[in-house]
Amino acid sequence: MVTTAPTLTELPTLPSLVVGTVSHTRRTPVEHAFANRQYQWLVDVDDLPRHRWPLRALTRIEARDHLDGGEQGGGIRGDLTRFLAHRDITLAADDRVVMLANARVLGHVFDPLTVYWCLAPDGRLRACVFEVHNTYGERHAYLLEVDESGRARTDKAFYVSPFNDTSGEYAVSLRLERDRVVVTVGLDRDGERILTATTSGVPRAATDATVVRTAARHLLMTWRVSALIRVHGIWLWTRRLPIQPRTPHSQEDLR
Repeated sequence: MVTTAPTLTELPTLPSLVVGTVSHTRRTPVEHAFANRQYQWLVDVDDLPRHRWPLRALTRIEARDHLDGGEQGGGIRGDLTRFLAHRDITLAADDRVVMLANARVLGHVFDPLTVYWCLAPDGRLRACVFEVHNTYGERHAYLLEVDESGRARTDKAFYVSPFNDTSGEYAVSLRLERDRVVVTVGLDRDGERILTATTSGVPRAATDATVVRTAARHLLMTWRVSALIRVHGIWLWTRRLPIQPRTPHSQEDLR
């Protein structure tokens, strides 16, 4: 499915903390923009962080929080392998899977967007998967067709914000390099850009000292993510932005 995909050979040290910002710009029907400091984890799914207590309370990445929740075995890689196989893509045993995600912080995680880069041994991008979570406890995965410039488009199929239904198309731009990780997602509808979200940061090797310093500067990271989503939602609601009806989402498409 992935054609003329880029080759990614200059990867950051893994695992790393990608320290930077997340920004959102809504253009219509209400204008609203914000940018917040954040960090995410960039990891190899076959070599997840394994810090000892107490750092483990800040660094846990678990299969239950992603894709099919590890229900059929094999952890995150097992779920991803089955997801791709059902879409006629084979994830080989020597392929590497690089994952951008949030870790649990004091038992809590909310991960608006997880990205999986599936790389052949020579660095060719074999597949790219976006996993989107909403605040209703649901998630959905998109298999992207990424071109040589790191761009892709895909129809929106999942209810995320209560102010947007499932119509429209995502325009995605990816940058995974040794010194910078950037993911931009724009929502287009009827030829008009509705909103743009960008996460950008600098990878830093996840030594114990780096984890401690980063966590101290970004206190209760995932708790803040959940709280800020609700704060901005309340702001939009007070501006009378219409709430769109939601139909419960089937999780079958994660398999």
